[in-house]
Amino acid sequence: MADQKTKEKYAELALRTGVNLQNNQALMINAPIEGADFTRIVARKAYEMGAKDVHINWTDDELTLLKYENAPDDVIGTYPEWKVKLHDMYAEDGAAVLSIRSTNPDLLKDIDSSRVAMANKAAAQAMKNFRQYTMNDRITWSIISIPTGDWAQKIFPDKSREDAVERLWDAIVNIVRVDQEAPMAAWEEHNKTLETAREILNRKKYKKLVFKAPGTDLEIELPDGHIWKGGSAVSEQGTTFNPNIPTEEVFSLPHKYGVNGTVSSTKPLNYGGSLIDQFSLIFKDGNVVDYQAEQGEETLKHLLNTDEGARHLGEVALVPHESPVSQSGLIFYNTLYDENASCHIALGKAYPTNLEGGANMDDETLDQHGVNDSLTHVDFMIGSEKLDIDGVLEDGTTEPVFRKGTWALNVKGNDG
Repeated sequence: MADQKTKEKYAELALRTGVNLQNNQALMINAPIEGADFTRIVARKAYEMGAKDVHINWTDDELTLLKYENAPDDVIGTYPEWKVKLHDMYAEDGAAVLSIRSTNPDLLKDIDSSRVAMANKAAAQAMKNFRQYTMNDRITWSIISIPTGDWAQKIFPDKSREDAVERLWDAIVNIVRVDQEAPMAAWEEHNKTLETAREILNRKKYKKLVFKAPGTDLEIELPDGHIWKGGSAVSEQGTTFNPNIPTEEVFSLPHKYGVNGTVSSTKPLNYGGSLIDQFSLIFKDGNVVDYQAEQGEETLKHLLNTDEGARHLGEVALVPHESPVSQSGLIFYNTLYDENASCHIALGKAYPTNLEGGANMDDETLDQHGVNDSLTHVDFMIGSEKLDIDGVLEDGTTEPVFRKGTWALNVKGNDG
């Protein structure tokens, strides 16, 4: 299992490379109670770095499940106002937000999917203002994961709980580069690689991307003024941070009405504690007009019915098959990890920062530019070593972007 020194290196990476905590800045952490020891390490280091306040929002899978099993619908369908005010207060104060996501992928598998959908929608509606702070990079924020027992045993079902957690620690430490002598320096190099890839794509100004793989034949139009991002981001205050650790993607936004064809998933999707697997969607003029899933079809239906925007795409992301997450050979049942093993797209809200001037546009103007809006944003994986992607240029010519799951463009220094 990761020793104390390794955990401290990981905590420091999350604080410096992740949220880039500043002196006299508050920090809000969303953390599983099973990860209390690691969370305390993060909090101590944050105070050592000059944080003026560290607030922890604890989560507990067992208590969450008990609530879904026993609470009435009017409670499940209501998001507490005090939680909204808490998040808004810290956001307005310019706090950094670190989320540690380590939920049991099968937590809610026996819960009526309509109750889960009700809770997800209530939370999304209530937290809409706070989400503007993160999706427009008004504050620094980052998402990481640490092993928890149920999650680890989902990945390593033939191992004891203790051995599974140890194996998952080993995988995470390698993927997030904490096993290297200088993890933050390694991330600087990695961010440069992603910056190179996004700069190439931004120069290309593709009008359309065409995805082809078994079960997938999909065309995605890109709006005028689209921007490719990836790796580090910069907040409104000019602070550089990494929203996701790990991250292996460069991403942009599709045109809300410009997606056509069929796409098939290549990895399971853990959505709100329920798994959706072996599913496909058919798009026409940007809208999902048909769908099917071998597992979790009812959950997928509720996701698509969240609101009108949930049937449109808000993100397209390119990840080479040789990424460390992919090369681990593991399915993590955790979107933060699985999306960084595979090219992916997202149903729901687009990041306004992926459009020139988008962060300063109102909802109506964003819609006029083809930017999707929704209460939800759910990534799912469509990439594999069999995926080819072509880019269509302004003059109509076509060129390879990906071949057999990896870059066909000359992304120099690419390390995945």
